[in-house]
Amino acid sequence: MSKPVAIITGAGTGIGQAAAMMFADRGYDVIAVDLNEDALHWASVRGIATVVGDVSEESTSERMVAAALEGFGRLDTVVLNAGIAKRTEWESDDVMETFDQIMSVNVRSVVAGIRHAAPAMAARGGGSIVATASTSGLGGDPLRFGYNASKAAVINICRAAALDWGHAGVRVNAMGPGPTMTPILQGGRMTPEHLETFRRNIPLQRLGRPEEQAEVLYFLGSPASSFVTGAVFMCDGGVTANAGVFQPTSIPLSEVQH
Repeated sequence: MSKPVAIITGAGTGIGQAAAMMFADRGYDVIAVDLNEDALHWASVRGIATVVGDVSEESTSERMVAAALEGFGRLDTVVLNAGIAKRTEWESDDVMETFDQIMSVNVRSVVAGIRHAAPAMAARGGGSIVATASTSGLGGDPLRFGYNASKAAVINICRAAALDWGHAGVRVNAMGPGPTMTPILQGGRMTPEHLETFRRNIPLQRLGRPEEQAEVLYFLGSPASSFVTGAVFMCDGGVTANAGVFQPTSIPLSEVQH
């Protein structure tokens, strides 16, 4: 009996890399997809198939699905994880260009991924598609309206796709990470002070790890979640449980009793 097959986009680093490793370690044949060929070196070393491409281009979705069907004869799970996070400042000269780029990478890629993966899964009786959303898809962040809009769109695209493809046994869900120690968070303008502010505002009093997000992606992508579709699973340490008027009590971890 052949192994189940999973495609993971944005697999070069962070949550996508952790998910690709987890699916592979748990018995899946994996196709790791990323724009940066060098970032996929780890996958090649481990014998994991790779596809290099820009997920905002529909041809990348076509190629990754074809790689699964031609290389392994099946497709069971697709994790649409690739994304970018950039500031969108209303008065910036390039704000519209930045907005279009965010929407193309974060939203258009999800539509293209579902459009090509769902029929391939339906032909075999079903499968699971999971898209990475964000806590930022459920609320606003200062100077990041483009990212907020893109992740809110991902959530409702998944809900709508779940309705459109449920009859064919294809499940579609979204996973919403909170602040996680990945390159997308640690890069750019993030300072130790920024990261400490994140920590203090998270009820669990720490940032997440990529492996913790990958566990939720794995659950949603595997048969363990066979009756789950159209759902949004938050993995955010409790961030979205807060109404925002008051911040969680911040207690130094050294003072927490176990």
